[in-house]
Amino acid sequence: MKLAYTYDQHHEAGTEWGRRELKEWVTDIFEVPNIKIAPRCTARIREHVEKEFLEEGWALDVRLDSDTRLEVFAMKEDMAFQLQTGNMSRAPYDLLKLEYLYKSGKIEAAGLALPTKDAAKAIGDNIAYAERVIRELKLFDSVITLPILVIAFE
Repeated sequence: MKLAYTYDQHHEAGTEWGRRELKEWVTDIFEVPNIKIAPRCTARIREHVEKEFLEEGWALDVRLDSDTRLEVFAMKEDMAFQLQTGNMSRAPYDLLKLEYLYKSGKIEAAGLALPTKDAAKAIGDNIAYAERVIRELKLFDSVITLPILVIAFE
């Protein structure tokens, strides 16, 4: 697995991650040559990313509120992060959960990591991919208002 690119222009996400000196750290997580993108690789990716976040003091699988089972992948202070390697229908839902946290005043910025289109095809059918999420973020710019860094890996 390697970092393909980032998209950091959505509501100045690059500035927010840079101000906290976290952008280089979070993108380096996706530079792991010994994890090969292939069918059934998602558990290994998730285990690696979870380990990296835990080592930096992030809480994993954080509930949005006490009345639901809705969770985000990780949170620390005023930041949240979502890893998506599943079905394309989950990506907009991830954006909705992150926007909720932002509008609730629980976070100031977020990140979302997902494979590139080609990597998603290698993983399986109808897997969420960065290029589509970025297009939709641009379309829904006035709806998804939180600063969100998109990390594309392959």
